Amino acid sequence: MADTETPVPENIVGYRRQSYAVWEITLACNLACGHCGSRAGDAREHELSTAEAFNLIAQMAECGIGEVTLIGGEAFLRKDWLELAAEINRKGMVATLTTGGYGVSLETAKRMRDAGIARVSVSIDGLEETHDFQRGKKGSWKSAFKTMEHLKTAGVLFGNNTQINRLSAPELPRLCEALAEAGSSGWQLQMTVPMGNAADNASWLLQPCELLDVYPMLARVVRRANGEGVTVLCGNNIGYYGPYETLLRSAPGDENAMWMGCQAGLSALGIEADGAIKGCPSLPTKAYTGGNIRDTPLREILETKELLINMGGGTKEGEKHLWGFCKTCEHKRLCRGGCSWTAHVFFDKRGNNPYCHHRALEMKKKGKRERVVPKLMAIGQPFDNGVFKLIVEDFDKPWPEGDTLRFTPDKVLWPDGWHRWPFVEDGEPTGNVVKKWLDNLAPA
Repeated sequence: MADTETPVPENIVGYRRQSYAVWEITLACNLACGHCGSRAGDAREHELSTAEAFNLIAQMAECGIGEVTLIGGEAFLRKDWLELAAEINRKGMVATLTTGGYGVSLETAKRMRDAGIARVSVSIDGLEETHDFQRGKKGSWKSAFKTMEHLKTAGVLFGNNTQINRLSAPELPRLCEALAEAGSSGWQLQMTVPMGNAADNASWLLQPCELLDVYPMLARVVRRANGEGVTVLCGNNIGYYGPYETLLRSAPGDENAMWMGCQAGLSALGIEADGAIKGCPSLPTKAYTGGNIRDTPLREILETKELLINMGGGTKEGEKHLWGFCKTCEHKRLCRGGCSWTAHVFFDKRGNNPYCHHRALEMKKKGKRERVVPKLMAIGQPFDNGVFKLIVEDFDKPWPEGDTLRFTPDKVLWPDGWHRWPFVEDGEPTGNVVKKWLDNLAPA
């Protein structure tokens, strides 16, 4: 290994059994989101029957799954959804739910509680006008906040998840305040990437070079949210070894975490409503399905090459899929190209992730910036993607005319009274954050 490569601590090298599953129990949905990766709306053909679903629950428990998150589409549009949640609990696993929050009554919230649903994540993508536009339904923002009121009354712990794109990013500070006031316990943030419907709305996507302005803003929002009791969890396509890496990826009070490579197929599992099994619920179906539960036992599917794409972490074997910038990066052995889903839906193969803070910073040092533009359109199927062209250009080159959605710091809607929260590693050289963390793990 070259001296410039980041070493990998022994305690994170090797195969870990799946412990968390995200289960799409139906593709039926009562919203029409412009960024929906699964293009949800109508139920899939041949979705699992209740008996088949119960059998799958038993197999998940036998394979060591600890938590199962029910999603859609909209999960509560499946008639037996609460039966499935209750069965997950009976098998000794934790049942959670992610919902668009459109039309959840107080009675439904109480039924969730009685079925043993431990936590609910309600999707909120910006302030009211922006959320309703992205979700494709007027009134969906107010309905989602009413759902949160009902969950609170019923005694169900709830948090939120938000897609970050050019429409929602400027509104994150004010959204932070709204979620704190609503009583949210946690907030997961994830970059919108070009899968499904989002592939058809490429103008919404943040450009890689825009991350240089997004992350300082996001760091300020995260510290504010954590200070108000809303624990922020940044998703797998946010960050990577910039000056805010440990802040964005850590829980409050323990700012030592950092990205350690894609866990698809290792500690995560994705299940589609017709029984298809993937290493991550976001991965494209065609390229990453290891099998179907109707044909093959889950334990056997877990050992297929499609699910074990991330084996070999910390070794040269685990780097073979890397290309482009990621192949040359000093952090490649630990990072392994960031989020597999993000890279694949931009370039139709994983291993070169344009949504990387370290990458954007390194490009700027060279006087360059990166943009992505559509090259081939997606075909219109659930979990599909097109292909984007990567453009490398001078950092100070005039921005393309007509791109009115460009993210700039002056567009951020800062609430009254917000002061400049200190950043934990503000101003430090990028590599020092990683080095300090690795030094702390080094054996005596």
